[in-house]
Amino acid sequence: MKKSLKLPKFKNEDEEREFWAKIDLNVFFEPEDFQSVSFPNLKPTTRSISIRLPEFLLIRIKEKANEINVPYQSLIKGTLQKTFLR
Repeated sequence: MKKSLKLPKFKNEDEEREFWAKIDLNVFFEPEDFQSVSFPNLKPTTRSISIRLPEFLLIRIKEKANEINVPYQSLIKGTLQKTFLR
């Protein structure tokens, strides 16, 4: 740890937000000062989207999802995850 970080008492959220926006934490911390943490109860943020697919493709996706007994939207999400988040 480089030097001690003393937090002021904030009057409101705007004041606190301004404080954190201006401060350089590199002055106070080294990378080895940090610890890994886990937040098991947090759910990933999801966002609804609209996508146009050819009818034949949607039918094939639904058939494949039915074969492996999963909802077709879950099959699409899983396939996208495997493709882009390897």
